[in-house]
Amino acid sequence: MLIRDLPEDERPREKIAEQGATSLSDAEILAVFFGTGRRGLSAIDLGREMIRQFGSLRNLSRASVEELTAIDGIGPAKAAQLAAVFEFGRRLAREPYRETPITCPEDVYELLGPEMQSLSQESVRAVLLNHRKRLIHMVEIFRGTGNESFANPSEILRKAISHAAHSLILVHNHPSGDPSPSRADRDVTSRMKTACEAIGIEFTDHIIIGCHSENNLEPYFSFREAGLI
Repeated sequence: MLIRDLPEDERPREKIAEQGATSLSDAEILAVFFGTGRRGLSAIDLGREMIRQFGSLRNLSRASVEELTAIDGIGPAKAAQLAAVFEFGRRLAREPYRETPITCPEDVYELLGPEMQSLSQESVRAVLLNHRKRLIHMVEIFRGTGNESFANPSEILRKAISHAAHSLILVHNHPSGDPSPSRADRDVTSRMKTACEAIGIEFTDHIIIGCHSENNLEPYFSFREAGLI
């Protein structure tokens, strides 16, 4: 059934006007964004199909433009717009950290943990802070497999310098869920510490995001807390 064939009070846009956006289902929100579906499928049904394919709204939010355009009815323009909307939401969620100091690994986990735990590949982020430990900028340095050389100190420091960062925190995830540091993780930490000291930027911590388990008291590993920085 097409959206125009629904009773007026069941159409997503009309529901927003009468009841507010919180009254919409996930699929209806996507339908408002898309505007149209595809031949034989309404925008609401297209939204349901996308959530079903990716398993959850969170997984959908992490999909690449290439993965989105693989869905019939989603072209490059819609895929790019959807990726931008999800990124806008992530940036909005980070806004409180521009006013509140990031002072411990728990703060970093609250900022990035839920998102990075859902990734199927390793992602390396640099969290750049000012002299008050407040967030200036956060940038993804690398995404790929753990077999690749994922962190180049000079590239990270270029980002830090360009944003006039006083200090930085290196963060990456282990898709396996085990946050225990590898030899490569230890090597990167050592090189980052040396490189930061050379130019006067404080290397606050290197945090590995994993998951809760019987073996892990915390869903992350902090090199600072472990006395390795």
